[in-house]
Amino acid sequence: MTIDSIRKDEHVDLAEKQYQAASQSDFQKIRFVHHSLPQMATTDVSLASHLLGYDMPLPFYINGMTGGSDKTKVINQQLAEVAKASGLVMASGSVSAAIKHPELSDSFKVIREVNPDGIVLANLGAHHTVENAKRAVDILQANGMQIHINAPQELVMPEGDRDFSMWLSQIEAIVKGVGVPVMVKEVGFGMSRETIKQLTDVGVEWIDVSGRGGTNFAAIENARRSTFSYDDLENWGQSTVVSLLEAADLKNDAHILASGGIKTPYDIVKALSLGAEAVGLSGQFLHMVLENGPEKTVATIESWKEKITAIMTLLGAKSVADLQKTDLMFHRDLIDWCDMRSIDYKAYGKRS
Repeated sequence: MTIDSIRKDEHVDLAEKQYQAASQSDFQKIRFVHHSLPQMATTDVSLASHLLGYDMPLPFYINGMTGGSDKTKVINQQLAEVAKASGLVMASGSVSAAIKHPELSDSFKVIREVNPDGIVLANLGAHHTVENAKRAVDILQANGMQIHINAPQELVMPEGDRDFSMWLSQIEAIVKGVGVPVMVKEVGFGMSRETIKQLTDVGVEWIDVSGRGGTNFAAIENARRSTFSYDDLENWGQSTVVSLLEAADLKNDAHILASGGIKTPYDIVKALSLGAEAVGLSGQFLHMVLENGPEKTVATIESWKEKITAIMTLLGAKSVADLQKTDLMFHRDLIDWCDMRSIDYKAYGKRS
């Protein structure tokens, strides 16, 4: 087994050990204002959204997770079964293992084999070349590319990168040269508006702010270390809620997506109301397929559809776009963050 395969299996095991059923994220610090007369029916609600130019029947998708070993091949197969049955877009985990070790390609190819007509995204880190991005797209016959940026994880990872000076230029080259739509995402450390502006300046149109609150990759890499640990970095970064607030005045420059600590239909609706056009879930889907298998996971997704429809009806929102006009109440520390960063949250239909 290669070092990459061992690392992928360790990531899955440690991510599942981290899993907590109750959300610990900043989504608990915001509430919708209840208005008693929705003036609509549940049948008026459309859950349709879009991602990288593709139509989606639901406003959430299976975010990039895994691949690169025999164990993770089975997980990707199960996730692909869920994606096929539910119509969800699915991103793979980083295909870098298959770029370095072609014999591991089957653990990624299985996604397309199981779901030949679905929307599939390939995933690579920002240090990769355009040529590698094209290879990743080819391996999965992917409809789009997901580039992850994860400097804190790389620094804690014993075998991780230490030079990030070329990341932005590499991202720009991939956006211009890979030949499919590109999304850039964090991996649970969140984004500032300065980061989002840097990305839009080099042509990135789809950005997943992926904030703190879900799977903690600094903690995962600390658990893999045999020497000293980077304990302080386990609390590094912004939450998904804060990152969406950071993105608020840049929504006209990019399509904003959200992931990180999103576990429930209520979390999904809150993220959409804060400006996300669609929401990615990884740790939650990983837990569901490991714990319950694909069939029960699909049944859970069906229940989520009904729950999201109910919440949107209460909010008088007939579409995802309507959700961004709803009233929210923020916890004091979120308001303090907005004040410190000069973010006018009240301008986006929110109130304290």
